[in-house]
Amino acid sequence: MSKAIPFEIFAADMAQRKAAAGDLVVPRNAGNRRTPSKRALLKAIADLGGTW
Repeated sequence: MSKAIPFEIFAADMAQRKAAAGDLVVPRNAGNRRTPSKRALLKAIADLGGTW
C-alpha cells in the first residue's frame, strides 16, 4: 500500500517532470477501433452541432 502525499508535493514533482521531459506532442486517437455504440454516440454529438 502506498503512502499518501500532499497535493502540493505531488504538483511540484509533476511540474519538475514535465519541465525535464520538454514539450511532448501526443497525437489524437485515430478512432480506428471504436465500437459501433461509440461511433453512434459521436455521430449524435456531431448531428447536434458538437465536436469531439
